[in-house]
Amino acid sequence: MQKEYLFLGDESVHNDRYLLAVYRAIPQDGIALDDLATEIAAEASTGSNLKVGSATNYSLELNARVYKVDEKNHLIWIAFPWEIFDSDGNVQNILTFIVGNIMGVGESKGCRLLDVYFPPSMLVHYDGPRTTIDDMRNYLEVFDSPILGTIIKPKIGLTPNEYAELCYDFWVGGGMFVKNDEPQANQHFSPFTHMVDAVRMAMDRAEDKTGRTKVHSFNISAVDFDTMIRRAEYVVSKMKPGSYAFLVDGITAGWTAIQTIRRRYPDVFLHFHRAGHGAITREENPFGMTVPVLTMFGRLAGASGMHTGTAGVGKMAGTPDIDMMAAKQALNVRAEGQFFTQIWSKIPHADSDLQKMIKDEETKAAMNLRSFVKSQADVTHLDTMEHDWRVVRKMAPIISGGLNPVLLPEFIEVMGTIDFIVTMGGGVHSHPMGTQSGTTAVVQSYEAWKQGVSLEEYAKDHEELKVAVDFYNAHGTQAHRIKGHEGV
Repeated sequence: MQKEYLFLGDESVHNDRYLLAVYRAIPQDGIALDDLATEIAAEASTGSNLKVGSATNYSLELNARVYKVDEKNHLIWIAFPWEIFDSDGNVQNILTFIVGNIMGVGESKGCRLLDVYFPPSMLVHYDGPRTTIDDMRNYLEVFDSPILGTIIKPKIGLTPNEYAELCYDFWVGGGMFVKNDEPQANQHFSPFTHMVDAVRMAMDRAEDKTGRTKVHSFNISAVDFDTMIRRAEYVVSKMKPGSYAFLVDGITAGWTAIQTIRRRYPDVFLHFHRAGHGAITREENPFGMTVPVLTMFGRLAGASGMHTGTAGVGKMAGTPDIDMMAAKQALNVRAEGQFFTQIWSKIPHADSDLQKMIKDEETKAAMNLRSFVKSQADVTHLDTMEHDWRVVRKMAPIISGGLNPVLLPEFIEVMGTIDFIVTMGGGVHSHPMGTQSGTTAVVQSYEAWKQGVSLEEYAKDHEELKVAVDFYNAHGTQAHRIKGHEGV
């Protein structure tokens, strides 16, 4: 045991000087949990596997502190002085400390980060989102609906014109938002610049036909930052301001890629795709972190939107409780984690203005959702600047993975909000009448939910929805009510 890292019962760690973290840690046979806890604290801050004689008085003050241990549940609480982190607001550096080498500590059979807490004094130093879903709503003039989007399928193998034609069909069918899928890049069958050109032409045609603005999210993840920037600049040169987002594969391209784009293009919606996250977030993994923790770091890094899971409704692994916790960490000023209550505030928590914001947020969440949606129909503009110097601005949950028109109403009920972007892939393009009708079915599904009408009833007068209900129910994707959760 490295006793200089053991501070059991120390309440001073709640003084805003520390990032707090809770881990589930499983020691190897014959090793006590508090022994493992101090090894983790040492490796994650100032120390080594042995006590070193070169420590200074100042470095000792920067030790991580094990301040609580729960032997029964294999839980350890560690406080990290946030001054040990890179002072440039570097999320990659935090993660290097708190989920870096500690995952390889030999004394451990498992080490999983379950929750974190960022104090206001720390949040001041990090970017957070600049452009939000509210900015996208203002551009699209959509205030009383989720942002209805798609992923073009097949995700790989289409030429630029084939891809753009499906974008056009989706937009003309009533869709709002199209995204490249996570592996789409600069493949020989679809050169990146040709794809951008084709999308711009398809968007112009769709906007002329529908009279509505549209948005496309371009995957600019690349071999190096110079190439990323070249791709981003090409999009900027071809697309209208507001009509595009930049997608970055945040796990595989890295946190530095996310923060580079956030700082270089603060006025562009930054779409964090989390491809690869399952290797570290799946509940059965003994090592890694939870989906809510990953989501919190996405917001800290400044992503405008991030995939948060389908809460048990779609095809991806994930439970309603965990995915909803992640969605709340993305959207809310005050969010309950598994162990901590995170208030995304840059001012003291007792501040009266902050408390009013939290109360207003809770009042809104308690409203009947359909009544709230109807009230939003009269909104003509969302003030995205309000409060932004006092809190870390919200990050949109982006929902994809197995949803379709039949499952959309169920998912809205699970979410308890319309403040999200939904991107259906196969759920649109597999519609027996084609992509355009598949999109119209999504729109009709939402209209039915908004009016409080069952899909079967609404489908009697809406052919696209009727075909969708018959088709997706026949394929075993009928909606199912999930109990025991609260919406955002």
